[in-house]
Amino acid sequence: MRLSDRVQAIDPFYVMECAKRADAIARSAVCDPAQGGRPMIYLNIGEPDFGASPAVREAAARFTAAGRIPYTHANGLRALRERVAEWYRQTQQLAIDPDRIVITAGASAALQLACLALFQAGDEVLMPDPSYPCNRHFVAAVDATPVLIPSTAAERFQLSLDRLRPHWTERSRGVLLASPSNPTGTSIAPEELARLHAFVRERGGVTIVDEIYQPLSFDRRYGRSALALGDDVVSINSFSKYFGMTGWRLGWLVLPEPMIGAVEKLAQNLYICPSTIAQQAALACFEPDSIAEYERRREELRRRRDLVVPALEAMGLPVPVPPDGAFYAWADASGTGLGSWDLCMDLMTHAQVALTPGRDFGPAFGERFLRLSFASSMDDLREALARIRVRLDQLKARAA
Repeated sequence: MRLSDRVQAIDPFYVMECAKRADAIARSAVCDPAQGGRPMIYLNIGEPDFGASPAVREAAARFTAAGRIPYTHANGLRALRERVAEWYRQTQQLAIDPDRIVITAGASAALQLACLALFQAGDEVLMPDPSYPCNRHFVAAVDATPVLIPSTAAERFQLSLDRLRPHWTERSRGVLLASPSNPTGTSIAPEELARLHAFVRERGGVTIVDEIYQPLSFDRRYGRSALALGDDVVSINSFSKYFGMTGWRLGWLVLPEPMIGAVEKLAQNLYICPSTIAQQAALACFEPDSIAEYERRREELRRRRDLVVPALEAMGLPVPVPPDGAFYAWADASGTGLGSWDLCMDLMTHAQVALTPGRDFGPAFGERFLRLSFASSMDDLREALARIRVRLDQLKARAA
């Protein structure tokens, strides 16, 4: 069977490959309590341990108990789009027309729809290195070319105008940014984002910003949505992270008005509609008790960050730019004498802690940095950090 060149050009998702390796070790004797083992601690996947709020779960149960679960409009329930618009008004002081909001089957579907609507063969889409790997693969999947531009700690591991300018060519169609970013948890400085957007707009390009972690900002300076820059920004968002609905697969787009009809046509043909159950449940995300719970969780993630980052620094895994949002620490492993892939494999095997090597996130820092997700409980984080410290001490002693 001949597979398409498109598929052959897409790299494996190493995060998931590492997860499979971690699961295999977790099933082995080294993690079997009956044989003196200890359980694997998973700090490799970006999934908060909180889950959906009680009101969301109850709303889903009530709706499914009624029996009939019909299709919705391809762009999503009108009531849910109105709730999202009101949430922007309350949290961002932005007046967003609900017609510009398209509910999608997760942020992944939102990115796919945006790329299908905007890009084609011959186009180039510029993004920072490091960045979330699936974002560049969505670009490649529509036969456009992702262009990774190495960034630095001084630039918060984000794209800057100084970096963008020399890479912009006649083939450049736009930028795909993420703020806060996965894997770094760092946001683009607001004045830099404004400069980037102005540059792209002047050249007839489009600015797409993945904002799925934006509600999990820990710093008011970085907590402003890119939608404040104008109605021509494409924003990607999700119910997975702040709202805790990872497996419900529900996200949304905020689109410039000229894109609405094109994206609706694509959604009709590709997905029919997002999950009706998930949409009905998500209406409860915006109830006052739910929002209060999400804000409590955000502060808990801040506490976890404040535990993890100093602990990593103390054991020789410095985090050059502390995360201002999300739940990731991007740590420099070069001082250990091992590349990040080998170190992560060693820690899985000998410390029973699963981390993510930097290979997924771009070539510039792939062998130097690793990502730790602090979406797990404080107890798990403390235990994992203690195990990592012991193993690093063992490696240092061996190298001495």
